[in-house]
Amino acid sequence: MGISLDTGNILLIGSILLFGSIMAGKAGSRFGIPALLLFLGVGMIFGSDGVGIEFNSPAMAQFVGMMALSIILFSGGMDTSYQEIKPVLGQGIVLATVGVFITTCITGLFIYLISGELLLMESFLLAAVMSSTDSASVFSILRSKRQGLKQRLRPMLELESGSNDPMAYMLTILLIQIIKTGDVSAWGAVWMFIMQMSIGAVAGFLLGHLAIRVINKINIDNRSMYGILLIAFTFFIFSITDLIRGNGYLAVYIAGLVVGNHKIVFKRSMMTFFDGFAWLFQIVMFLTLGLLVNPSELIGVAVPGLLIGVFMIIVSRPVAVFLCLAPFRGLTFKGRLYVSWVGLRGAVPIIFATYPLLSGIPHARTMFNIVFFITIVSLLIQGTTVSWVAKLLGLATEEKTESFGIDLPEKIKSALSEIDVQPVLLTQGDRLRDLVLPDNTLVVMVKRGDNYFVPKGATKLDVGDKLLVISDNDEELQQEYRSLGIINPVGQNQ
Repeated sequence: MGISLDTGNILLIGSILLFGSIMAGKAGSRFGIPALLLFLGVGMIFGSDGVGIEFNSPAMAQFVGMMALSIILFSGGMDTSYQEIKPVLGQGIVLATVGVFITTCITGLFIYLISGELLLMESFLLAAVMSSTDSASVFSILRSKRQGLKQRLRPMLELESGSNDPMAYMLTILLIQIIKTGDVSAWGAVWMFIMQMSIGAVAGFLLGHLAIRVINKINIDNRSMYGILLIAFTFFIFSITDLIRGNGYLAVYIAGLVVGNHKIVFKRSMMTFFDGFAWLFQIVMFLTLGLLVNPSELIGVAVPGLLIGVFMIIVSRPVAVFLCLAPFRGLTFKGRLYVSWVGLRGAVPIIFATYPLLSGIPHARTMFNIVFFITIVSLLIQGTTVSWVAKLLGLATEEKTESFGIDLPEKIKSALSEIDVQPVLLTQGDRLRDLVLPDNTLVVMVKRGDNYFVPKGATKLDVGDKLLVISDNDEELQQEYRSLGIINPVGQNQ
């Protein structure tokens, strides 16, 4: 007997699902299993074929997914440094647009050849739904594993995953229209794509700056309200952009990028709050999608799902990546190979698969089940091997993390940064007073192992110590770092 969700039990069931997801994620991290896959699994276990929770609303799942993706994309943009993505902007944009199109074409033809029931346009629709890499999966897996990568691969992958949803969305909507009406103007489709992308990019940029001005000027007495204000801006940016026929997903990502790369009051506390909120929505989104699927139906699509999933991993994604990155000479063969491997599928394809369901497209339920199965395959094969493949290809590096976690108020114009004490720093002597630093620059704290202390001029420094440095002239300080061969010190107050 099924368990229906109603006002009397939804909080109880919801709390149990959240608790179960967190515990599953904690247990899975020991074995290198992506937490997002486990969230899906918890939803499936508690669904109609498991514990018996009845949930069969693609419209509600789509709505939850839209909210969650808005938060996830905005949060991902906030955590991305513009200085990091600037050198890979061209590669990321090409992968996010041309790469999605090529993946759709190659995968669609393969689906048509192996499928006995899908027509050509239906095959392309299924391919379009799965054509984008999933921002939630890429952001969470790379960051939870603290995976540093050479050749600027991480910002490229995060830029691609954060900005390729609009292209997949446009292809999905366009192909649904073609299947339903049988006739869509090619020029009309191109014009619609250009308008959606342009309006989305401009709206995200302008509204992101509006958010900065409002947050810095509003002067709320309760600082806890600033995080809520930022959430309100996120949903506003997505919805107003969608209302004026722009792409809301692109808008919130760009707005997050704008906000994250400018000074705003209480920035650190807001980013911490937003990160937790993004994780909450990721859990809710994957749980909802897990509840929506009937695991018993996946058995019937296991063979085509496995064939298509493996084909995308070893053929269509690598072909698309190598073709898109051919004009860019900065990447090695191993770098391109790694980008090909991290073509993670996740919640976004499943959410896009609800559009054919709601539009009444033939074989829509079969498409949804295939997409769900392929997502599981991708997270199992690719998601669990992100770090291993990086090490295998010699691309893994140790990610620098902040050791002090100190934020300065907006009114203070000084900049904080962290540096590791390297042998090159101690060539003039191993005492703090021997360090060559610009004027108006101080070392205010030292971390040695697990201990923190305020140094004096006579303090002896050891290789491996971490220094918290404050300076009134951040540009001169960065030049000094570069002259000493210290690359990318961790910034505390950008």
